[in-house]
Amino acid sequence: MPPKRRAASTRTTLIAKRPSKLAKENGLTADQEAEIREAFSLFAVHHPDHEDSKEGVLRRDDVRRCLISLNLGPDKSEIPSILSTIDPLNTGFVEFVPFLSYAAIALHSKDEDEEQDDEDDEFHAESNMEEVRAAYKLFTHGGPGPITLAHLRRVAKELREDLPDEVLKDMILEANGGVKGKGRDVGGVGLEEFESVMKRAGLTFG
Repeated sequence: MPPKRRAASTRTTLIAKRPSKLAKENGLTADQEAEIREAFSLFAVHHPDHEDSKEGVLRRDDVRRCLISLNLGPDKSEIPSILSTIDPLNTGFVEFVPFLSYAAIALHSKDEDEEQDDEDDEFHAESNMEEVRAAYKLFTHGGPGPITLAHLRRVAKELREDLPDEVLKDMILEANGGVKGKGRDVGGVGLEEFESVMKRAGLTFG
């Protein structure tokens, strides 16, 4: 029997792609550079005036389409400014290097915007939670909780609402999922349960 061929080493598949010098200069990873190259190649054409450009060139009309394919589509009003930057001599064609440089800038700008959105969401969540805690303490009269039947009686009295205990008990049971306390006690409403009630009622703050 002929000797079996060795299976290809899996080590090569585990080695991370290294970014090229061009990618490093533009702060791109190897994957980001590959994605930009792939998009560029879909729209690139070969032109006699740009024979030394092995990647080909983009027609000015295809620049926006190529950026859209990378989810970096600019507004139409931005196109003249972009083209004057990456085709300053107004040749009507854009080579790969200036296109990649612009795509890198747009990509970094997009990442920064997404990070800012995430930070804003976290800020709103934190401020929302602070307001929920403040509302919770209004019910517990500043105490740590949980909200009890006695707390609800006091709040109802302050609001001049004449609510029978059975109604107040039902409110607690609905909020805590029907988890009763000892004996006849209906238990209380914790902070998380209170927040859940606020969300269900559409009364989230912030």
